Amino acid sequence: MADNLGFRISDLSRLLRRQFDERARRIGVTRPQWRTLTMLRRNEGINQSGLAELLEVEPISLCRMIDRLEEAGLVERRRDPMDRRAWRIFLTDKSRPTIERLEVIADELFEVALDGIHAAERDRLFDALDRIRSNLGANQTEFEIEQASNHG
Repeated sequence: MADNLGFRISDLSRLLRRQFDERARRIGVTRPQWRTLTMLRRNEGINQSGLAELLEVEPISLCRMIDRLEEAGLVERRRDPMDRRAWRIFLTDKSRPTIERLEVIADELFEVALDGIHAAERDRLFDALDRIRSNLGANQTEFEIEQASNHG
């Protein structure tokens, strides 16, 4: 069961990523750029290190990504008024139509992926996935607590 579930989730994730990449490339955006723009929209004004943490990437990798997005006119850096060494990242007006097009691409891809799965089945699927994520999140927290007590 574990191999079956893990392989299926991994395979679905790979297929979704590949198909999203193909569609997003048509409008000149990569999936990492999309992730960055989407996370930034949810956390606009965050500093670069906080954004890197949310995206689970190294700060230097994010810095290069922000450089490219800034060159494209999609984001702007502003000095943090509380810390002159830090930069806060903001979306530009130019980024908003791009983000909206990416959302349409994602919605269309999910409709293709969920074709033939009725609303009630979709609800059960999402509930099950949420439960799995919750179980793993709770398990991770318990593991971290156990590890800390073993080393402390």
